[in-house]
Amino acid sequence: METDILADVKEYYGKVLGKSEDLATNVCMTPLTSVPKHIRDALGAVHEEVQAKYYGCGIVVPEHLEGAKVLDMGSGSGRDSFALSKLVGKEGFVTGVDMTEEQVNVANKYIDYHMKEYGYSKPNVKFVLGYLEKLTDAGLQENSFDILVSNCVLNLVPDKKKVLQECYRVLKEGGELYFSDVYADSTLPEHIRKDKVLWGECIAGAMWWQDLLKFAEEIGFAKPLLLHSRIIDIVGKPELKKIVAGHTFVSSLYRLFKLPAEKQPSCNVLYKGEITGYPQEIRLDCGLTFKKAVPVCVDSTVATVLKSGRFKDEFDYQASSCCSKALGITEMDPFKFADSAAPCKGVAPSEGSCGTQQSAQGCCGGKKSC
Repeated sequence: METDILADVKEYYGKVLGKSEDLATNVCMTPLTSVPKHIRDALGAVHEEVQAKYYGCGIVVPEHLEGAKVLDMGSGSGRDSFALSKLVGKEGFVTGVDMTEEQVNVANKYIDYHMKEYGYSKPNVKFVLGYLEKLTDAGLQENSFDILVSNCVLNLVPDKKKVLQECYRVLKEGGELYFSDVYADSTLPEHIRKDKVLWGECIAGAMWWQDLLKFAEEIGFAKPLLLHSRIIDIVGKPELKKIVAGHTFVSSLYRLFKLPAEKQPSCNVLYKGEITGYPQEIRLDCGLTFKKAVPVCVDSTVATVLKSGRFKDEFDYQASSCCSKALGITEMDPFKFADSAAPCKGVAPSEGSCGTQQSAQGCCGGKKSC
């Protein structure tokens, strides 16, 4: 059955769909959203034919990309890959992998175009044909990427745990998987999972969100961090809506970190405000926003996330003995978060405090350092 599903998905994206307007529903589309100017500019510089064949459900451009080695999982026509290749700069490199030959051919067609647009003397992006469950077969080695991105692709693959295992394998320690995908409010019944069109429309293969948490823990990732979630109001062919009646879906943006075995101690962190596009604050998940120069006490897991990867030099670190409670990763139901205008619990305080208790003189009282 898995082989049949992959064949059907390849045909849908390689032959049935010619452009995003050919989709039967709105699920594999990205709604208008507010993003920093440097990301808007990078996406806007992508060739129009590549844009026309884009089928994503989110913006998968994480912070602080300069010089990074990035893998775009399910890169399609290359829209995200080309935007990322501009943002990583000449010293970075982006690899796109996709199982659909027609899509890879479109991406390869426009490599030279984008390199000239960006003023690069040699390509910093390439595209390879391959399956996400078999990245070794595509020539992608373990511990070789700083960042993995994926845009509405995990739902198109039957064996999602295998894909996440491959992600973990090719990531460097301290690296992250930053991905947008469609999730269901329960395990979907067989009549939905057998529908070929719903597979191509990113619905039939939607994972129950609780399975993501389970798989992440079993594989070795840190607890998933939820950044954004929205309920999908499915618009499209009435017969497809009828099949999925009674089920709710969300489009959610998560990040998963591969952390070293040795964890960092809890500490106070102060964001320097030096990451491109984020001069005043940076958001790690729905409950952890770090404002420039405001000390926040974080637990061991968050401290390890910040210190073991590309964010290491973007924060100042202090001992945390004066803090009453360290903030950590909050497990959040993406359906409840999407229904709520308020962020999840654990939001980093905006004025001098560590954890839940505030001090008139800041995190450390009258002291300059904890």
